[in-house]
Amino acid sequence: MDNPYADEAPTAPFASRLRGGAGRAVRALSRRALDFVLPPGCMACRSAVDQPGCLCASCWSQLVFISRPFCDRLGTPLAYEAEGAPAISPAALADPPAYGRARAAVLFGDVARDLIHALKYSDRLEVAQPMARMMARGGADILADAHALVPVPLHAVRLWRRRFNQSAALARCIATETGTPVQTGWLVRQRATIPQVGLDRQTRASNVAGAFAVPEMMRGEARGRRVVLIDDVLTTGATIDACAKALLRAGAAQVDVLVFARVVDGPGSPIS
Repeated sequence: MDNPYADEAPTAPFASRLRGGAGRAVRALSRRALDFVLPPGCMACRSAVDQPGCLCASCWSQLVFISRPFCDRLGTPLAYEAEGAPAISPAALADPPAYGRARAAVLFGDVARDLIHALKYSDRLEVAQPMARMMARGGADILADAHALVPVPLHAVRLWRRRFNQSAALARCIATETGTPVQTGWLVRQRATIPQVGLDRQTRASNVAGAFAVPEMMRGEARGRRVVLIDDVLTTGATIDACAKALLRAGAAQVDVLVFARVVDGPGSPIS
């Protein structure tokens, strides 16, 4: 039989180990009781599933994971793989982004939207960790040499109203997967902006121009660092570009981007 205290330090007092084992047993029993009363639901549609933090078969089949070949700059899927060099899409060549490379776990669609809405608008923080695991896999190449994860910040007023920043929640969960530290103080939103929903590409860019800055006291920490910006979704890239420009002006050596979902069919999107 497995020793229930095997993960305790050898020098811990027996009573302490006993309390720790009893606490784990109580928590496990509580989880089973909760699952009996409220069976775990799919993260997206809430239909019954075997365990918490997963998707039902129908919702899982609707997620379109982004894999190679894709544009090395924008992270958008390509029809074929380039030979001998990173593939760059015509869109990236025509209008290069301020950031270096963007990666996304999935294409934006109905299920991706439902997960983002659950986190962003319904305070369902339990979906952040599964989303972050998908992001960590999708962005493994840019996370490998990153010095810091920087979530796209909310303005103080919006943060007060929403009570949490969904990008920061994702960043912290990615940090548990990768060990890369989160730096929430390296970037601030210094002025409020109107929501990006429904705005065209040019208006989105004007809306966030100059909205972000690296605090003077943080510039020394950010200088020379390889940064990965974290957000929930990438649409036109206006917000991400404004963030990248602020970090690069402050001396960051490289700024890449990792999001959960990537819009690939134009600027229109129900969320920003």
